[in-house]
Amino acid sequence: MSSHGEETERNRGFRVEDRRRFSETGDPRPEHEAGPPPPPAPEAHPPGAEGPSSEAPAPFEMNFSTFVLSLSTQALAHLGEIPHPVDGRMTVDLAAAKQLIDILGILEQKTTGNLDASEASLLEHVLYDLRIKYVECVRRTPPAGPR
Repeated sequence: MSSHGEETERNRGFRVEDRRRFSETGDPRPEHEAGPPPPPAPEAHPPGAEGPSSEAPAPFEMNFSTFVLSLSTQALAHLGEIPHPVDGRMTVDLAAAKQLIDILGILEQKTTGNLDASEASLLEHVLYDLRIKYVECVRRTPPAGPR
C-alpha cells in the first residue's frame, strides 16, 4: 500500500525553467535586461562590536612548511627548549623528541626530489638543528640509576 504523499510525488514530475540571460536569437531576456542583481552587502559590525572576525584569528594555510614547523616545535618542547604549549612548563621527554625527529627524517627520505628548494632547505635545516639539540640534551641529562 502506498500513501497519498508518495503517489503525488511520483505524479508530480519535474519543471524546467529557462534561466539563460539571452534568448535563442541572442536578444536579452526581459528579466535580465536590467543586469544582474547587486551582490548582497557585507554585514557591517560597528567598531568594538563582536563579530566573526573579532573572535577567531584568521586561519593559517596548512602546507608542507607549516607541517614541518609544527613537528619541529613539538620536538623543541619535548627537548625542553621552549615551554610546553598547553601547561607552559619546561619539560624534557627524550623519547618523544627522538620520535618526532625520526618522523621528520622519514619525511626527508620519502620526499626527496618532490619538494621545492625552500621546502627541502627548511626540512634539512630543521633536522640538523633538532639533531644537534637532541645530542646536547642527551649529554646534559644524567644517566638513569644503576643497571
